[in-house]
Amino acid sequence: MHILITGGTGFIGQAFINTHHEDYNFTVLTRNVSNAKKTFSHISTSNIKFISQLEELPSAIHIDAVINLAGSPIMDKMWSDKHKHILESSRWEITQQLADFIATKTITPEVFISGSAIGVYGRQGSETIDETHGRHYPEYSSHLCEHWEEIARTACPNTRTAILRTGIVLGKNNGALQKMELPFRLGLGGPIGKGDQYMSWIHIDDMVAAIHYLIQHKTCSGTFNLTSPNPVTNREFSDKLAASFNNKARITTPKLLLRLLLGERADIIIYGQRVLPTRLLDSGFVFHFETLERALSAIYTDE
Repeated sequence: MHILITGGTGFIGQAFINTHHEDYNFTVLTRNVSNAKKTFSHISTSNIKFISQLEELPSAIHIDAVINLAGSPIMDKMWSDKHKHILESSRWEITQQLADFIATKTITPEVFISGSAIGVYGRQGSETIDETHGRHYPEYSSHLCEHWEEIARTACPNTRTAILRTGIVLGKNNGALQKMELPFRLGLGGPIGKGDQYMSWIHIDDMVAAIHYLIQHKTCSGTFNLTSPNPVTNREFSDKLAASFNNKARITTPKLLLRLLLGERADIIIYGQRVLPTRLLDSGFVFHFETLERALSAIYTDE
């Protein structure tokens, strides 16, 4: 199988390639080929090719699957109008290019896996929601993801398409935990406000396994929530993360302070969604890390 992947040097993309580099051939679309090669210098790259634009694909190449994970990190900078344009173009433009390549049969993959996020739902309080939930709260994260998904769906008439509504991805030394870990290690971590907002999370290994599952199972198409079956409140998450370092989650961060530090981005943390992966479970997928305790234990097992 030959897989074309965008966002291959990101957290999820790296994990997928590292897991399956001996199983498949990869073509990695990246803005910086030199850096991408360095990223994967620890593994054999004899079956991994790197390109900086889709036009570099050989005309006779056969692509079995496309995994589209490209997108500038959403929490790294203030959401100025300029940065919102970067967030949008980094997601929408490459997705449009891929959809166009599929529509014109420049590439004819059997499956198109395209990224999104549970931010598409917007703030939802404590209501339990799944893929059937259509009342999206109108805020920026929802707008960003809704249009991202709309573009990806234009590939549907030509190839099986699965859209990944990804939650908070947990893994060692990367993703959300990389930013959260230090204060909790020092005993300075704790909930945001009352901590009653929900956090819908997924272990990186389950994330990789779910993508692979959707590639392999030809009856799977449409939108899928990639989150654990057991979302937790921010208070519970804080308590369990602190306990991983034999600490208590004693210090509460006021919402106002978070707004001052993060601006509009703070809404993603202050408000949450209680998301369930109903369609993934109904299709037969089995999570290895169903509970937060098990996920954190695996991540920090060598502590």
